[in-house]
Amino acid sequence: MIHSTAIIETGAELAEGVSVGAYSVIGENVKIGKNTWIGPHVVIQGHTRIGEDNKIYQFSSIGEVPQDKKYDNEATTLIIGNRNVIRECCTFNTGTAQDIGKTVLGDDNWIMAYVHLAHDCIIGNDTIFANNATLAGHVTIKDHVILGGFTLVHQFCQVGEYAFTGMGTAITKDLPPYMIAAGTPTVQHGINKEGLRRKGFNEEARKRINHAHKIIYRKNIKITEALERLTKQYKDDADVMLMVDFCANSKRGILR
Repeated sequence: MIHSTAIIETGAELAEGVSVGAYSVIGENVKIGKNTWIGPHVVIQGHTRIGEDNKIYQFSSIGEVPQDKKYDNEATTLIIGNRNVIRECCTFNTGTAQDIGKTVLGDDNWIMAYVHLAHDCIIGNDTIFANNATLAGHVTIKDHVILGGFTLVHQFCQVGEYAFTGMGTAITKDLPPYMIAAGTPTVQHGINKEGLRRKGFNEEARKRINHAHKIIYRKNIKITEALERLTKQYKDDADVMLMVDFCANSKRGILR
């Protein structure tokens, strides 16, 4: 399962069923879980932990030091979960001591070619990042998000659950759950109706979310007033309250 030209440094830990392709390099502090497939010409360095049943394609650089001048060789980490597909030429960096000290990719994510995850990014589960999506440092992407090709996300921004971005979108503020955004400068285009339908949200839930969107975006009122209205009306509905809590806790302000 290990090609004769691969370099596995002393100290690396590879579980049962791990496959490593030609000319790949696995660093001394790397741990790889069961049945993970590493293609040819992949470099995995740093204090990197990779779970089970992942596929990492050729020419990817995984766990390299962060692109941050403050970094001073601290033992920061990259953590990758299970069942992720990471396509060609992706670059994932470890975290920094100035933040949480780790970069995290959850489970069941589909990461297409040339995607960059900078230091201290936290990615949830079941996301899709199209080609050349690029995250600056300290970005949080919640579960079930789809980022269109060449999407750029500014440092410290968050993208909420089930959100969707079009090709070439530049995110400079937080994008709430369920929203669609596109363009540069970015324009918010309503809720991700088709995405919610595909994920099993029934018609009643979609109507609630659409109404919440109108309160926040169409009533020409302050965000605090909008969130107060929604809390009174939907305090027992977890889907709307997910949006309310996200907006209430936004530090950069929401894309509006």
